[in-house]
Amino acid sequence: MATIPNRKQYIVTGASSGIGAAVTQLLADHGCQVLGLSRRPAKCDSKLVSSLEVDLSKLSQLEQNLESLKELAVIDGVILSHGYGDFGALEQFSSQRIRKLIDTNLTSCILLSRLFLPILKTQGHGTLVLIGSESALRGGRQGAVYSATKFALRGLAQSLRQEASTAGVRVLLVNPGMVDTPFFDELHFGPGDDVNNALEAEDVAEAVFHGLTAPSHAVVDEINLSPLKHVVRSQSDR
Repeated sequence: MATIPNRKQYIVTGASSGIGAAVTQLLADHGCQVLGLSRRPAKCDSKLVSSLEVDLSKLSQLEQNLESLKELAVIDGVILSHGYGDFGALEQFSSQRIRKLIDTNLTSCILLSRLFLPILKTQGHGTLVLIGSESALRGGRQGAVYSATKFALRGLAQSLRQEASTAGVRVLLVNPGMVDTPFFDELHFGPGDDVNNALEAEDVAEAVFHGLTAPSHAVVDEINLSPLKHVVRSQSDR
């Protein structure tokens, strides 16, 4: 990702779909250069967007696959928006199923933060954005493991905020409610059909952009974003 004078440069995970794709598109629309990290190429066809195909759930290969990114001279922000949902009673989860969800939604974010924070701290500015969930604010039925990953992500953000501020680095957590994205494609439930029952991925992208473009002396610590009406339907009813 070559440096272009006066052009902001960002890294976005999960850039091929959902919130990550919306964030990538919005940044490119504002003239920013974006490197998308995801299993599939970023959908945005802007010349400002490049892709690195990597499976962020494969932790044993993560550092090796991202080794070249340690050489980046300037990053204005890193947006960690990858992850997936898996729900059910705790006793229905095998140990492998639990580990996969924790590795993807939490441990990979810790490892990516460890990779990029030294770059941000050395340059003395930048913003780390973590995409959380309303499940980071309150646990819900059949969401024990998923909520655990999001509660932990919130704790990570709060701790890193204190560690990074002295180096001029900001940390933002965005907790969206139900968003109309492919997140629900493989789940047994989803938001209601009314427009007021779900956020759009672009709504979350706008919240991220608000945090990224806040004055350098100000930190938007946490944004909780919800649809106007909370309606959940079984996928069998859709």
